[in-house]
Amino acid sequence: MSAAPEQTTEEAEVEMTDGFHLVIDALKLNGINNIYGVPGIPITDLGRLAQAEGMRVISFRHEQNAGNAAAIAGYLTKSPGICLTVSAPGFLNGLVALANATTNCFPMILISGSSEREIVDLQQGDYEEMDQLAIAKPLCKAAFRVLHAADIGIGVARAIRAAVSGRPGGVYLDLPGKLFGQVMEAEAGRRSLVKVIDPAPAQIPAPSAIERALDVLRGAKKPLIILGKGAAYAQADDDIRAFVEKSGIPFTPMSMAKGLLPDLHPQCAAAARSTVLAESDVVVMIGARLNWLLSHGKGKQWGPPGSKKFIQIDIEPREMDSNVEIAAPIVGDIGSCVSALLKAMGDDWQHPPAEWTAAINAKKETNIARMATRLGKNSSPMDYHSALRVLRDVIKERPDTILVNEGANTLDQARGVIDMYQPRKRLDVGTWGVMGIGMGFAIAATVETGKPVLAIEGDSAFGFSGMEVETICRYNLPICIVVFNNDGIYRGDGVNPGGGDDPATTMFVPGSRYDRMIESFGGVGVNATTPDELKQAVDAAIASGKPTLINAVIDPAAGSESGNIGNLNPKSALKKKGA
Repeated sequence: MSAAPEQTTEEAEVEMTDGFHLVIDALKLNGINNIYGVPGIPITDLGRLAQAEGMRVISFRHEQNAGNAAAIAGYLTKSPGICLTVSAPGFLNGLVALANATTNCFPMILISGSSEREIVDLQQGDYEEMDQLAIAKPLCKAAFRVLHAADIGIGVARAIRAAVSGRPGGVYLDLPGKLFGQVMEAEAGRRSLVKVIDPAPAQIPAPSAIERALDVLRGAKKPLIILGKGAAYAQADDDIRAFVEKSGIPFTPMSMAKGLLPDLHPQCAAAARSTVLAESDVVVMIGARLNWLLSHGKGKQWGPPGSKKFIQIDIEPREMDSNVEIAAPIVGDIGSCVSALLKAMGDDWQHPPAEWTAAINAKKETNIARMATRLGKNSSPMDYHSALRVLRDVIKERPDTILVNEGANTLDQARGVIDMYQPRKRLDVGTWGVMGIGMGFAIAATVETGKPVLAIEGDSAFGFSGMEVETICRYNLPICIVVFNNDGIYRGDGVNPGGGDDPATTMFVPGSRYDRMIESFGGVGVNATTPDELKQAVDAAIASGKPTLINAVIDPAAGSESGNIGNLNPKSALKKKGA
């Protein structure tokens, strides 16, 4: 237990502590040693004291980026990432990341200082007055406020348990400024702290659910497994791989599940994704949800209505039947469910019919050959495929590098081009498809794992968090950022439809040099105009471990609106004024 600053003479005989130290001790007691945040009133001293007590405190330039860092830290470690913000505006900035973490099932705790309750409740106009707890509640799993120093241990414990138990998510912890200065006897403070025991206990599936699922699977002629990021989060890698290989069933990964089994695994059907989604008759969902990313399990992408049955593994029973009927729901944690399936399959499990796997392999070969033609170009300026070919080779040569990816075309094309070989090495925009996660994810990924990071950013996506290149340089982190610069959003050759002097709404300054941003902070900047220049620059960056930003010049005419999800951006029915 750390002690507060020196007490008065009357109190000298009794060791004392305060709210600042109790928060720090409660976090450390539960194995939390990293904090991501932005200092300011009333939490500046909390960050200073945490650093003095041996915690790693990463100070960002914007709370949303710090929150994204905390969220992905939770995903990578299965322990809640901590984001620390100031009150009101800072809290709101962090709240965006908290809501995104909850949507993506990332365990995270947003800790924000706040104004005093007695002033807020009477609406008397305190500094940055806001009822933060009420605002946070609808956007996270749970929200708590601590008013007394003696309750800090319980408050932190409840936040940790809520963040990681069941379906993980975001939790808000409100700490009014007055709390930090409260003083109590150190021994009483020690006794008030709580070490959380088994915060995310295994949830064993019902044996009947396992048998029902295997009965459905035995009747399949064209089965398919879909792996979601929940399967990657579970860290049940060996059992998942054993289940896939023992079943012999083709699988396709969602983007953040890539690498659970290598993308070059013979059962991987990602290169024939449209075929397997449409033609499969039984689909096993492991840690994936039938949301918009999978067209809600219906529509043309899935073939004729009623043509398939779904087996779904999820820890949340309310997820079942959310869009279509689930023939065999398995409720429980992924590790326990997959382990139970493996044990119940027996040693005589029959692989899918050879006709099914042969048809998939034929489609894969066709699509891979078609893609090879596009990847083989060596143009200047580069297009997306020629640049991504280079980065695909980088990851193949260094499979333990963590890939962070966001953008429109930059994201959409990279998913299909860059193969992954290890789990939890691809981090991207996730369920909401939100832009701006890039630098926060990149920073936390290397802080939590010690691995180098390659961040592939569209120029638009980079703009949301680009100032964090200063943070990367300040902490001297081994992050290589590649900005795909095509001078705009989707494309860089837009035209103002009104004919005025203003540029098109999707246009940026032509010929921008993002590489010079990082040079101003002491990092390495490179302008790359050809695939060879790009490969040389990325290789040097990863080998050196120095903060690097590469401005990859992409043909402004390359790309399309919203990549392959342009249908989500409806077109106006009005063709001309007055129509």
